[in-house]
Amino acid sequence: MASGADLFLSSFNRIEKYLRDALDNPRNMGFSEMVRRLAKSQKGTIRKAEDDLLQMAQLRNAIVHEKIGENFVIAEPNQWVVERIQAIEKELLQPDRVVPKFAKKVTGFEKDLPLTELLKTVAQKRYSQFPLYDKGQFLGLITLRILGYWFAKESQTGTLDLAGRTAAELLHADGKRANYCFVSPDTTISEVEELFQKNTFLEAVLITKNQDPNGNLLGIIRPRDIFNEESVEDR
Repeated sequence: MASGADLFLSSFNRIEKYLRDALDNPRNMGFSEMVRRLAKSQKGTIRKAEDDLLQMAQLRNAIVHEKIGENFVIAEPNQWVVERIQAIEKELLQPDRVVPKFAKKVTGFEKDLPLTELLKTVAQKRYSQFPLYDKGQFLGLITLRILGYWFAKESQTGTLDLAGRTAAELLHADGKRANYCFVSPDTTISEVEELFQKNTFLEAVLITKNQDPNGNLLGIIRPRDIFNEESVEDR
């Protein structure tokens, strides 16, 4: 059975190769410098794990260069360190993709959907996102936040009559900020996390083949799906 040091070094070496490949095999550049450079130019796993990787570089040097004997190392990684470096390796070399994890059937709605029907869907199916289309052409994404804003605004004019009102009216309820974006199925979960962190107005990431806004929806991701917030909706 491999020791903790053996398992640690195996993962460390594979990560080091990944870093070198990512930087086009630079000469005379150590592990720590490669980590720092990639952390500056990239986000995702490298940036999040930068501090841990730099500490692990010191541990690796202690294991490799400060051996007391052939079968005795001065520093033996504990279980947490071994599991942590293996987790980092997996995120780098075998990152989870949005499909299949977030693949699901997503219902699209036509722009002329009566608001009364939209509200019925919210009440009965507890949907919180409504991708809106005009005969297959994607128009925008209606969310419960936008719905609430629209009702608050419309109620200021007096009694609100929903007769003849359609979902299309909600599209411009909250200005022109895009509250959605599209990604392809091979997008990593780490990349989607970055999208949410970078854009505070982003309410959903929609998955389609080739990132095509007018393509069939393969899934939908909300911030709570990424950041493990408790969900009350079915979709």
